[in-house]
Amino acid sequence: MKSVPAIRVSGVTKRFGSLQALGGVDLEIQQGEFFGLLGHNGAGKTTLISSLAGLSRPDGGTLEIMGHDVQRDYRAARLALGVVPQELVFDPFFSVREMLRIQSGYFGIRNNDDWIDELLHHLDLTAKAEANMRMLSGGMKRRALVAQALVHRPPVIVLDEPTAGVDVGLRQGLWQFIRKLNQEGHTIVLTTHYLEEAETLCGRIAMLKAGKVVALDSTANLLQRFARRVLEVTLAAPLSLPPALAARVLKQDGLHFTFGFEAYDEVAGLLAALAAAGGHIHDMNLGKPDLEQVFMGVMNQN
Repeated sequence: MKSVPAIRVSGVTKRFGSLQALGGVDLEIQQGEFFGLLGHNGAGKTTLISSLAGLSRPDGGTLEIMGHDVQRDYRAARLALGVVPQELVFDPFFSVREMLRIQSGYFGIRNNDDWIDELLHHLDLTAKAEANMRMLSGGMKRRALVAQALVHRPPVIVLDEPTAGVDVGLRQGLWQFIRKLNQEGHTIVLTTHYLEEAETLCGRIAMLKAGKVVALDSTANLLQRFARRVLEVTLAAPLSLPPALAARVLKQDGLHFTFGFEAYDEVAGLLAALAAAGGHIHDMNLGKPDLEQVFMGVMNQN
């Protein structure tokens, strides 16, 4: 028997006055996926997350978490979901440990200190457990909010820009823990402006533009379909390219030329054409397609 999706979004619409925040979003995320949700600011990502969490009521459509309707079966849906918000929202009157104990109580969980200690350890917060939340740095506050979202052990975890303001070393520790949770079966949904993170972590990606899904596929397929491979060449001396070769140039900066190509067997022809035009290569590099190319290409489509 096929398991229910971790998240099912069907025909969801939402307007704020004249602004269409969500324009009929359809999306299914399967249990155990590490899923990326990408888009420019204002694309509708946070509105969709707020709707999943029950914080914003859509104008139309349905949303389900682990088969539980977010509106009709709110309690079960909320128990199944943990959200790390983009904003640093916290109660300034409690320590990190007190905040996590109170959050456990919201979900009816008692004697949760063993799991709280594990969260503090994995998020490198043990030394700050008794510190007041308002005394923490921005990166520490963000990790405390990750712990807060996980305190009731939800099967579905939504991370809205979780590494914003977190330094590189702490970011690596955070991702190591999130990967472990995913390997243990938790479904992870990530929004991030660090596209290299999404490329590395996410098996599938949806891209939102103006409240609509404009791309949805595995990360590998998106890279194959939308990203162009590039040949970067630095010439030893200035050269006027013939028209046919100039048409292949994606970018030029002095003696540095970036040529686009689709298949690797085109590279020999490009190099031969350069040599025939009198070009002498000082340095060259084959660039692999990346998610930033895909993202910009999709977003620039009409």
